[in-house]
Amino acid sequence: MECITGWRTSTRTQGQGQCVEVGFGVERVGVRDTKNRAAGHLTVEPQRWREFVSGVKRGVFDS
Repeated sequence: MECITGWRTSTRTQGQGQCVEVGFGVERVGVRDTKNRAAGHLTVEPQRWREFVSGVKRGVFDS
């Protein structure tokens, strides 16, 4: 299993407690709940993460 390091939250997080953290490994990007770090994390390929972030920025997931 790849080591995910450098976990961070968004700079737009304003202490509301409803955030995720993102960490980076060599071949994977990790995502976990800030309120329950011990529950583990999911990992995705870096290209998939970039596609997701791009979609968020473009409003693809807005309702």
